[in-house]
Amino acid sequence: MRSGLMYALVLGALLIGSLSQSAGQVRQKAAGLPLEKLELHNVKVEPATYLGRGAVRITDAGADGLDDAGRLAIVPGSSFQDGTIEVNLTGDTAPDARPEFRGFVGIAFRVTADRSQFECFYLRPKNGRSEDQLQRNHSVQYISIPGFPWNKLRAETPGKYESYVDLVPGQWTQVKIHVIGSRARLYVNGAEQPVLIVNDLKQTSTSGGIALWVGPGTIAHFSELRVRP
Repeated sequence: MRSGLMYALVLGALLIGSLSQSAGQVRQKAAGLPLEKLELHNVKVEPATYLGRGAVRITDAGADGLDDAGRLAIVPGSSFQDGTIEVNLTGDTAPDARPEFRGFVGIAFRVTADRSQFECFYLRPKNGRSEDQLQRNHSVQYISIPGFPWNKLRAETPGKYESYVDLVPGQWTQVKIHVIGSRARLYVNGAEQPVLIVNDLKQTSTSGGIALWVGPGTIAHFSELRVRP
């Protein structure tokens, strides 16, 4: 972010007056204040009130087989290299989603203009209270695009880029991501200690956008996105 600049984007926490979609983008008006366009890629977005919070609902609209880089809603005007990102979010599966889908939901950052490069932390809410301990251990995940999808990281360095945290599908979860250079920490629900530590972010440290990220078969909600240097 630009030096000394702090901004807060409160998604859905304000009353959303109107929303229309054109050419893959969405314009929102919140309490008469127009928010610039979310740039949509293989997702559908709509305003919602969910479990007592004003929110943006994001639903997977991508084709089968789309990879981890495919489903993004890029936040307008965002420019982030180092700092802290905080958001409240939920993740669950659509009624017709395949049983192996886990409600994948998260935040991508340092997104390049052509979306070919970014870092991402995401949650698998349906793993958080699984009766299978190994599945629980896959509740939160780091990925890096290009070159480092979840399956490659899991196969080559088991357990290094994912971890357990208590999650409930469809319930609000508070997420904080702290980034400095090649290091990032993921905090969940106000915990003092991170649930996942990454000391070797895979892409070059450069300023880029922030995006709301979902995986296949997901219905997600995002509220109160705040970014500070």
